[in-house]
Amino acid sequence: MAEAEGQGARRRFRRLGYPLTFLSLLLLLVVVWSAGYLLSPAPSPAGQTVTALIPKGASLKSIAAILAHSKLIGDQYSFLILAKLSGKAQRLPAGEFALRGGRRPLALLHELATAKAIARAVTLPEGWTAAEMAARLAEDGWCDAQKYLRLSADAAFIAKLGFVGAATLEGYLYPDTYHLTKADTDATHIITMQTRRFQEVWRALGGEKLAATAARRALILASLVEKEAAVAAERPLIAGVFTNRLRLGMPLQSDPTVLYGVTGDNRPITRTDLERATPYNTYVIAGLPVGPIANPGRDALAAALAPATTDFLYFVAKNDGSHQFSTTLEDHNAAVRRYQRGGK
Repeated sequence: MAEAEGQGARRRFRRLGYPLTFLSLLLLLVVVWSAGYLLSPAPSPAGQTVTALIPKGASLKSIAAILAHSKLIGDQYSFLILAKLSGKAQRLPAGEFALRGGRRPLALLHELATAKAIARAVTLPEGWTAAEMAARLAEDGWCDAQKYLRLSADAAFIAKLGFVGAATLEGYLYPDTYHLTKADTDATHIITMQTRRFQEVWRALGGEKLAATAARRALILASLVEKEAAVAAERPLIAGVFTNRLRLGMPLQSDPTVLYGVTGDNRPITRTDLERATPYNTYVIAGLPVGPIANPGRDALAAALAPATTDFLYFVAKNDGSHQFSTTLEDHNAAVRRYQRGGK
């Protein structure tokens, strides 16, 4: 009886032992594989910096394929398993990254999960129009020009940004140097960055204290100042001249307003242009244009908010970037003859 029970116990042990042996072998293989994979450096040379671009919304499988194509990892399927087991699968960011080659998989995974995307400086100069900014951004591959312009005139989008009542975002697209990453290639994101920057500067200058109508007039004036002034020190003076003319009911007669209302480009002005009635032509209309003619920078905004106190009513370009200012029409005509007509 005891012998029979012993034989049965041995049979049960053997039946139990086979799965345990298999599991042990499997575990051993996993350990060997893990050790081999984790200790294996990437195909790319050690110390070499490799740039990898990971699009927004890329799946873990796509990320592994991108890294394998860049030779930052060897076996992408093993990398998939490692990323999931490590808990970093959901923490891999989108963007353009400079990663070190020749690294072991776990080190690369940690580097990517904590990496900061490469940021590139993009300068949008003061005085540019929305169309010029759209063209530059599209040329450099940051966004679609048509979408940028479409959003700039989208009433719902404009209201969402906080500029209720504005027909377009012309004037609110703050000119600055922005540091963009490849994850920022979207017109909505870029315009939001620009308008937030405008609001920061406007608030710092005290513009938010003005009533809506006064604030809008100051912004339009700033755009004229920006287009007219090449010398920073003259901006408050030019703002002062325009303010004086507005107070006296004199037409502003600003050349940049003429072309903006016609074509928006910088070609020479013709007599036909000067006589053409548009909501922007300050040779024809009384007062300010219907809206900004460009996107002014900080100095032009500051000048419009605090114009210089002056008696000047006229100014003319001296062809060196500066202007000759005059208080009387007689003096102004003399300056025009001197600087624009060669003394004639």
